[in-house]
Amino acid sequence: MDGQNSDKKELLLITGSPRKNGVTAMLAEIFLEEAKRLDKDINVTILDTYTLALNPCTHCGYCKKTPACVHKDFLPVDAALQKADILVIASPVYVLGFPAPLKALLDRSQQYFEAKFSLGITSIKKHKKAILLSAYGSKDNRGILFMEKQLKMIFNVFNAELNAIITARNTDSGNVDFDALREEIKTALAGILLI
Repeated sequence: MDGQNSDKKELLLITGSPRKNGVTAMLAEIFLEEAKRLDKDINVTILDTYTLALNPCTHCGYCKKTPACVHKDFLPVDAALQKADILVIASPVYVLGFPAPLKALLDRSQQYFEAKFSLGITSIKKHKKAILLSAYGSKDNRGILFMEKQLKMIFNVFNAELNAIITARNTDSGNVDFDALREEIKTALAGILLI
């Protein structure tokens, strides 16, 4: 294996917020702190969907014939998904769903659906545990429910299992209990990292 310790866990954090100091960013930061505290050797890869600026899926049909995407900008995402043991999606709720750059990444999973259902290929072989970290400004939790449904479908082809959803609710009020959220994160991580 290229000289690396294959026992090290690989954590992939995909962020979907444009705000570098917002509540979602704080959740991601706490998550990474706690992951490093539990496993100081964990390898972390962070993909910021706003920086990636992926092309949207255009349903061109390329992946229906070839187990890849016509747009090569997805290759770093695919490489990170292939090696991840733990997948974390950190996203605010925008209009009851994911922000556009993160939604573009999730839509590009079409290549894995086509590989599985049109070509009979399992594209991502390594199973991963997954967590959704999210924040929303109101008291209306419907966005989280919609996001959960989308992720469960997509995780089917990411070879991932959604193990926890940790949300900061009603953030517009300014009363975010980060201590309680840290405890939720610790519990979720313990269930994943200590297995």
